[in-house]
Amino acid sequence: MAPSPWSFDPAPGEIALVVGLALAYVPLARAYDASRARIAAYTAGVALTAIVLLTPVSTVALHYLLSAHLLQNVVLAEWAPLLLVIGIPPALAARAGGNGVWRALTHPLVALPLWVATYAAWHVPAAYDAALRNGALLDLEHLSYLAAGLLLWWPVVQDAPHELHSGRRATYMFAAFMIASPISLLLTLLPDPIYAFYEEAPRLWGLSPLTDQQIAGVIMSGSEAIVFFAAFAFFVFRFFAEEA
Repeated sequence: MAPSPWSFDPAPGEIALVVGLALAYVPLARAYDASRARIAAYTAGVALTAIVLLTPVSTVALHYLLSAHLLQNVVLAEWAPLLLVIGIPPALAARAGGNGVWRALTHPLVALPLWVATYAAWHVPAAYDAALRNGALLDLEHLSYLAAGLLLWWPVVQDAPHELHSGRRATYMFAAFMIASPISLLLTLLPDPIYAFYEEAPRLWGLSPLTDQQIAGVIMSGSEAIVFFAAFAFFVFRFFAEEA
């Protein structure tokens, strides 16, 4: 029997992730003199992560609707990482940039392919269904989305270690949208459901598996259009201002 969609029973791994994100930031914010705006951004990122992992959103995603699971993915891979990276004080970013591994992972030509590969790999039907049936794999999915999202946004938000000019940041955001969009378009346009787990799941609100899948694709494509194009437009305008 599936649990009530209004219930929630977070897994230990999900609780540990949210608590770990919150506790790790406290001493760093003090040591590197984070501004109130950065603290607010980081707090919002942790709050979004908690909302999709520690509330009924997680129950609906795990037992009922692909669209809820896609909402989780979008938050963990795009929205929350952006806010978390904004929350990193520049002095801390500069120190992290001195690490060779971090410098390599946050290079745009590495970070973007890793992010796209993470999205693509977990959306393979066999991998997606396996994660839903195995708690450890699901925790790995969530963690990998968050980690890939942090790498994706780092060169966009932080100047260290790569300090891209605004034109390159705008190009990077445009490339992220163009490369990732086929995944969401496929979910929206495919004529049949592709995830067996959700075909067998109890239905909510009269949504068929195909309609649920189409809504999931719209959620993903809509999020990417809003977030990436907002960042793209911001850096385009900043580029022209810098060149004026």
